[in-house]
Amino acid sequence: MKQLGRMEGNGDVRPPKRKRYSLNTEVEQQPHKIRRGRVEFETETLTREPGPSLSTRFQALSPLSRRHRKPQQSLDERESSRHWAFSPCNSSTSTYKDKFVVVSYNILGVENASKHPDLYYKVPPRFLEWSRRKKLIRKEINRYNASIMCLQEVDRFDDLAHLFQKDGFEGVYKARTGEASDGCAIFWKKEMFSLLHQENIEFQSFGLRNNVAQLCVLKSKQNQLESEITPQTSVSPCTQNRSVVIGNTHVLFNPNRGDIKLGQVRLFLEKAHELSQEWGSIPVIISGDLNSIPQSPMYQFLASSELDIRLHNRRHISGQVDSGSENRSFRSQNGKASSIRKYISRPLQYIWNEEEVRLATGIEGANRLQHHLKLCSAYLGVPGSCRTRDRCGEPLATSYHSKFMGTVDYIWHTEELVPVRVLETLPVNILRRNGGLPSKKWGSDHLALVCELAFRK
Repeated sequence: MKQLGRMEGNGDVRPPKRKRYSLNTEVEQQPHKIRRGRVEFETETLTREPGPSLSTRFQALSPLSRRHRKPQQSLDERESSRHWAFSPCNSSTSTYKDKFVVVSYNILGVENASKHPDLYYKVPPRFLEWSRRKKLIRKEINRYNASIMCLQEVDRFDDLAHLFQKDGFEGVYKARTGEASDGCAIFWKKEMFSLLHQENIEFQSFGLRNNVAQLCVLKSKQNQLESEITPQTSVSPCTQNRSVVIGNTHVLFNPNRGDIKLGQVRLFLEKAHELSQEWGSIPVIISGDLNSIPQSPMYQFLASSELDIRLHNRRHISGQVDSGSENRSFRSQNGKASSIRKYISRPLQYIWNEEEVRLATGIEGANRLQHHLKLCSAYLGVPGSCRTRDRCGEPLATSYHSKFMGTVDYIWHTEELVPVRVLETLPVNILRRNGGLPSKKWGSDHLALVCELAFRK
């Protein structure tokens, strides 16, 4: 008969000692006791050999009492947050007192969203509702403490004006010509700026389709900027009369009409330069949805102030159409100088007809475009994360829907202004996880571009 236990002196039977079996050398020899109510269990912990990262993960998952737990954002909320990137010359930029925040934002027109459901089939319908999106957009812009806003695809201006008026903004609006109902709007904080001049460009008047552009001259109210002027502080006349030209546009989308795209941007820059000269060579800010990617000839024109159209295919001016090996080699270029040399080394192979040349350059028989603004990209001026920037320093993506993910939105400025910080966009993998924009957190299929600029002098 098998012995079940050992008899004690008082007649009780003590259960036999439990044997511990070593499954392998990785079994921990010390048992752990877990208390659940009044019952005590004895357990043995088996461990494998995880790597350092896995071990850390196990430690991070150690349970804490509810009393000691801190409220945390969900993983999705943390990853979908945007962060500021600061100028590497932060010590010098901190000495600039007159700073202001500029936002450029294509907010997705209500009519455009309804007319193109194929672009948003992965987006829950409630995320496309204007009643919801306008509140998200307002909340987002207030979070950035914006001073000036340049908005595109605006077809509910009265709604926005009513909302932003509560936040201390004034604004002007220009609707597109033709049948489309959307347009552009510029808003500014009343406490920081006053409107000196406003003019609009109807590109249709120049044979350049129904898109429009806005130009405003805003004068800073010095005592409301970040200047620490006191009655005892002397203020120079230059400081007292600080003004800036604000340009806002939404360029034609059609990738095949590079001639019209170039014509719109050329005319826009010409008018902005003229306005700057009329008001005493004041700084210029150019913002908007240019419907061109950073690796495109259009970007090259903005950055270098010139472009020989004979070196480029009209259908590839915006870079929105993949042109096979030619486009891939162009994308591999890091700077505009090397890409210019690459194209110049080729024979002149692209033929533009007279009408296309006239639309692009504004002059019959001309082949070279030029503008007189020395423009700098705000994001290019502030280094950022490789998770959100391309090789050149521009955002990897400012727009995302079912048929496109990439950068088409920009903020450019002249040399009289210096970027202090810019708001990083979202990493591409986070955007893909959402499946498309708008989303629970973001009210448009574009991401707002945000930068803080300062007057150099």
